[in-house]
Amino acid sequence: MTEPVPSPESSQPDAATRIAELEGQVAMLKDTVLRSNADQQNQQRRHQREREELRKYATSGLLEDLLPALDSLNLGLESAAKQTDGRAVAEGFRMAVGQLRSILSSQGLVEVSPVGQPFDPSRHEAVGSEASADAAEGTVLRVARSGWLLHDRVLRPAAVFVSSGAAK
Repeated sequence: MTEPVPSPESSQPDAATRIAELEGQVAMLKDTVLRSNADQQNQQRRHQREREELRKYATSGLLEDLLPALDSLNLGLESAAKQTDGRAVAEGFRMAVGQLRSILSSQGLVEVSPVGQPFDPSRHEAVGSEASADAAEGTVLRVARSGWLLHDRVLRPAAVFVSSGAAK
């Protein structure tokens, strides 16, 4: 048996219908790709905005915690203008410094005061050396400026004077 060969006229409507279907699918796929690209670009922009906002406001909690200490310092300055006795002013500033230290400590900031410890170039900055009969060579004698650690990372090295050993 031989199957009848479809005439070109009878296959025309099927081909035209098929082409129209495929063109519809192509248009739909193009639309999907365009929407996906737009969604991806929007998401990238949103993430960029969020990163910038996070960077911009990352310290807001710390700054909010520091405001009471700033208020205390301002009150101390106002009181100092009215006082003739320096002890009350000094006590006010001592309290404000204590408040600041407490806030900074709660944020993971630790003061480095290495007197009597061996000099460590990763945590200390030598600003001078002095002869000392009491301290071995390379031992920190005194601190010129305190150093600070943020958790375990050096935020600012301590500026120190180091023993050069006994005077000769």
